[in-house]
Amino acid sequence: MKIIFVFGILCGLLASCKTKENQPPQIAVRDTTIKVENSFTELFIDTTALSRFVSRQATQDSLANKMQSFYNRRNYQFAWFFPDGMADFVHTFLSLQDDYIHDSGDSSLYDSRLMARIDSLQLRKRILPTDSMVIQTELGLTEHFFRYAQKAYSGDGSINIRELDWFIPRKKINPGAFLDSLLKNKGENLASYEPVNRQYNLLKEQLRSYYELQKQDWTELEPVKKLRKGDSSSVIPEIKRRLVLLGDMVPADSTDMFDSTLVEGVKSFQARFGLKASGEIGAGFFTELNVPVSERIRQMLINMERIRWVPAAPSTDYILINIPEFRLHMYEKGQLAFDMNVVVGSQAHSTVIFAGKLNQIVFSPYWNVPPGILKNEILPGIRKNKNYLARHHMEWNGSSVRQKPGKSNSLGLVKFLFPNSYNIYLHDTPSKSLFGESQRAFSHGCIRLSEPQKLAQFLLRKDSTWTKEKIKAAMESGKEKYVRLRGMNEVPVFIGYFTAWVDHTGKLNFRKDVYGHDQKMAQRLFASAKQVSALESD
Repeated sequence: MKIIFVFGILCGLLASCKTKENQPPQIAVRDTTIKVENSFTELFIDTTALSRFVSRQATQDSLANKMQSFYNRRNYQFAWFFPDGMADFVHTFLSLQDDYIHDSGDSSLYDSRLMARIDSLQLRKRILPTDSMVIQTELGLTEHFFRYAQKAYSGDGSINIRELDWFIPRKKINPGAFLDSLLKNKGENLASYEPVNRQYNLLKEQLRSYYELQKQDWTELEPVKKLRKGDSSSVIPEIKRRLVLLGDMVPADSTDMFDSTLVEGVKSFQARFGLKASGEIGAGFFTELNVPVSERIRQMLINMERIRWVPAAPSTDYILINIPEFRLHMYEKGQLAFDMNVVVGSQAHSTVIFAGKLNQIVFSPYWNVPPGILKNEILPGIRKNKNYLARHHMEWNGSSVRQKPGKSNSLGLVKFLFPNSYNIYLHDTPSKSLFGESQRAFSHGCIRLSEPQKLAQFLLRKDSTWTKEKIKAAMESGKEKYVRLRGMNEVPVFIGYFTAWVDHTGKLNFRKDVYGHDQKMAQRLFASAKQVSALESD
C-alpha cells in the first residue's frame, strides 16, 4: 500500500531543538502604520487591557508573548468583533474546536465561561471597544485559539516524544500566522492554510465513520480453521456483513457460500491490514476482523497525535520508510515515484524513528561488524571454528572484523548512507526470501531493501555517466566505491512509525504495533479518565 502522508523535517534541527523550545518566542514590533482608515476593523483595544488580561489569567510567558505579537502586528485592532457585531468566523473557530473535542474525546479545551460570554454577545448589533465583556471575550477568544492551535495541530505538549522513541523534532506552528489567515479569509478555504499534514484530515474522516461503526454489532466471531472459494459456513454471512460495513465489499447476498465477490472483499481486507492477500480466510483474518471497533478508534487517535507532530508534505524528493508497514516510499518532487518492501529491526534491535539526509552510495561495500555482533556472534564462532572468518568471507581489520565485498556480504552489493548517531543505513541483502514474509522485523536495526539497484538508479538519474549498466557493474565489481550525492542531490530520509493511515486509493490501513510504541503512547494519551469515558460514550 502506498502512503500519502509525508514529512519535511531536517535532521540538522535535532541539536538545537531542545534549547529553542525552552525560550519564549520573541515579541513582534508594533505596526503603528495601521490607522482607523486602513484597518481591518474600526475597533481598537486599549494596550493595557492585554497586560491586565495576561496577568489575571496567569498566562504562560510563551503564550503571552504570542498574544502580544499578534496584537502588535495589527496595532491592537480587534480580531473577533466589528462595530456592528461579532465576526462570522467566530463560529468557524468554534466548529473547529467542537470537531476536535468530538473526534479526540478530549474536552479539556472547552471553556464554559467563554462560551457563555459569546452566547450573550452574538446577537448584539452595536459593539463598543470599551465594554469590559467585549474586551474579555476578544482576548479570551485569541488566547483560546492559540491553545487550540497548539494542541490540535502540534499535539499534546505534555507528551515527551523522545520518551516514546520518536527522534524526529516536533513540528513548530505559528498560531498567530494561522489566526491571521483565518481572519483574512473570513474563516473560508480553511484547507489552504490549515497547519496540518493532509493525512491528518484523511484519517479524521475515517475516524468519524468508525464512531458510526461502533453502533453496529461487532461481537467476536469464532475462528474457522480455513475457508476458501466454494466453501460454505454459518459464519460467512456475518463476514460478508462486516466487510460491507468496512468498505471492502459492495452490498451483496447474505448466503453462506464463499463466492468470487467474497474472495475480492477478503483480498481487500487482507491488503489493508498487512496480511498476505490470498483471498482465503484463516486465523490471521479472524484476528484482525475480531479487533473491537473501540480499539481501532484508539489506534487512529494515537496515529493522529503522531501526525500532529509532523509538518505538511514537502514538494521535494525524499524517502519515507514506515516501520510497521515494512515499506519504503520514494517521492520525486512530492509525488510518489515507487515503493518497495523492506526488512526492519527486530523487537530486540528496533529501528530508530528519526530523520536524516542520504548523501552517499557505497557500491560493493565492506561490512564492518558492529562491536555487539562481534562480541556475541563472531568471536564465539571463531572459538568454535578457526576457519570461521574464511568461511564467512571475513577478515581482521585492526582490532575489528569486516566482511569482504561480494554476493555473500551481509550488506549485499550496495548500501546507502545518511549520517546519524544510531549507525542505521539502508542496504542490499543476500537473504531475499524474507521479503516474501508479511511481517518483516528481522534485522539488527538497519533497513534491508528488496530493490536496492532500483533505488541507486533513481538517486543517480541526474548523472548521465551512471547508466544502469555502470551501476550494475559497480555493484558486482568486488571493489568498494563511494559515490557522494552533493547539494540538491542529497535526499531527506524519514523513518516513521504509523500503524494507521489512509493510502493513495483512499483506503484505511492498519498494521500491528511491532515495537509496542502504540501501547506506550496510549498510556499517555488516554491517561485522563475524562478522555476515556468520552471516547467510550461516543
